[in-house]
Amino acid sequence: MDQRFREPEDAVLTERVVRISRVAKVVKGGRHLSFNAVVVVGDGESQVGIGMGKADAVPDAVRKGGAAARKNMITVSLKDNTIPYEITSKYGGAVVMLKPASPGTGVIAGGSVRAVVELAGVKDVLTKSRRSTNPVNVVKATFKALSLLQDPEKVLAKRKQLVEWAQTTGRQQIERRAARTQT
Repeated sequence: MDQRFREPEDAVLTERVVRISRVAKVVKGGRHLSFNAVVVVGDGESQVGIGMGKADAVPDAVRKGGAAARKNMITVSLKDNTIPYEITSKYGGAVVMLKPASPGTGVIAGGSVRAVVELAGVKDVLTKSRRSTNPVNVVKATFKALSLLQDPEKVLAKRKQLVEWAQTTGRQQIERRAARTQT
């Protein structure tokens, strides 16, 4: 199941900068400053992507992060305005739990998780971020959790097909064994 997404020309994507970090590298001539930017891009209707950009200036880092996020977009499986079921995901030291909420609850989430979930189009969700609070890892853990979500009806249909296939295969094997023993 490929969840990659090709961006149409008329798509309206919202870009949100989650974190900008200044990085100093000590070189022979002194310190060399550069910047990292974590950017989340989404259309608010089940499409979301994350990206990191690195450059010597903040605007360039943000632009590169946005471009990386557009290349890295996925489709999130939603049920009404929430997620179909509870899911926990881990990336690095960050653990993020996403839980479906009743209509009208809103997005109960911290800054990093909120950026990803809102741009994915989720309107009602409860979240909890545990262990590491590093925004980069929290964003990646949230993105991973959303990418692992599947539509329960599709999964149930696949499982029914698998059970039916196993039953017919089992019957065929029994019939072959019976035919061998009779001859």
